[in-house]
Amino acid sequence: MDNSIIIIEHEPFFPDSVKRGLISSGFKKVLLERDHNKAAALFQEGKSFDVALIDIKMPGRCGTKLLDVIKNISPNTECLMMTATDDARLAVECLKKGAYDYLIKPISENNLVLAVKRALERKQALDNLYLRKEMPGPALTYPEAFRPIVTRSPKMLRILKEAELHAASNIPVLITGESGTGKELLAKAIHCASPRAKSTFTPINMASITGSLFDAEFYGHTRGAFTGAEKARMGYLEQTNNGTLFLDEIGDLPADLQGKLLRVLQEGEFLKLGTNKPQKMDIRFVSATNADIDRLKDRGMFRKDLYYRLNPARLHLPPLRERKEDIPLLADKFLKEFSDPSGNSDISEDAGIVLMNHDYPGNIRELRSILQWAVNLAHGGYISVDSLPPYLRKRKQRIMTGYSQKEGGGRIAPLEKVEKDHILKAYEQMGKVKTQTAISLAIGLNTLRRKLQAYGVA
Repeated sequence: MDNSIIIIEHEPFFPDSVKRGLISSGFKKVLLERDHNKAAALFQEGKSFDVALIDIKMPGRCGTKLLDVIKNISPNTECLMMTATDDARLAVECLKKGAYDYLIKPISENNLVLAVKRALERKQALDNLYLRKEMPGPALTYPEAFRPIVTRSPKMLRILKEAELHAASNIPVLITGESGTGKELLAKAIHCASPRAKSTFTPINMASITGSLFDAEFYGHTRGAFTGAEKARMGYLEQTNNGTLFLDEIGDLPADLQGKLLRVLQEGEFLKLGTNKPQKMDIRFVSATNADIDRLKDRGMFRKDLYYRLNPARLHLPPLRERKEDIPLLADKFLKEFSDPSGNSDISEDAGIVLMNHDYPGNIRELRSILQWAVNLAHGGYISVDSLPPYLRKRKQRIMTGYSQKEGGGRIAPLEKVEKDHILKAYEQMGKVKTQTAISLAIGLNTLRRKLQAYGVA
């Protein structure tokens, strides 16, 4: 087999046996590197590997840090983390960072080879689906379903394709991510890309569901089922039959109600209040949370059995600060939404630089709010720094540090130009080293290369 594999492990004997085992199994290109920093340098120099086996505990650099470096420079590389410690929290952290698997030592040769082969199968499948191709958009079968999600981030495009693949099945999907990253929008896209698209999509804020309301809200009731029930009412389960039920903020569901939801998921039926005949249901469940649900589960604050019922497929939406290439696209979308239909709003260079350098703790929702504020205060469609909310005005001086004041610096410029200037400035400051520039901008190396090529920079 011609697949290239790198083993990054410092122990004296184990990595040699791993290398021999892989070679004896037919893998011809197997490299052993005992130093994390030297391994990172190989990737930074442009060396390509299909699979990386990474020891988490090594002198000089933590394996999770090396995982970050590898996935940023070479997202195509499938990473298998190796450790002698069975730490569930560390395993989840590695998987969230993009690792394919987490292997506990001692690892038998058969299990190791099997893990590598599975990683290669996944890589081949993803490559065949164009998830990692340089292209203007993902190879979506149902692009209209995902059109409301504005992005050109390679990380986001990959997530959208994975979401579409999950949409074709009937398994529950758990969407995680910070508040304001667009979890409900993705849930709706999954519904629209699924065979249930013509049926009902029902979003529910689970944090607002109390014990006294759960039965009536979810199951519904007949007339006279309880005092005050003057007419029959359909519950969420009945009205969403054959459709998709979106359980937002699932991590905030009170513990006493988690058992009731679990029973619904397990039994596939419910009992309407006022009746004694169970009703069957056919519902796709998609849930979302901005809480660390893995930590809640480990602390006993979220039922493990419910966790595993909701979590056969998971999609994690990155925060806006990790996909800053989307800021110009989103800003343009919001400007068109908020501006007077008869005119257009433009953003000054200074205001654009402030927007590109803000970390957005409120994510896309915060950017939308900022642009709505700015359009309201802008004069003649011109958005300057003075049009931005006060907390961004106060940060102007610090953000602008390092940016030379060009002649005519107050002129109006499209946000796309601001992004270009920002990227080229960072490229110069990093000595024209692409890997360091990509890391400093928090974007993928392939994204940076594509942009520099578009700018006419070799």
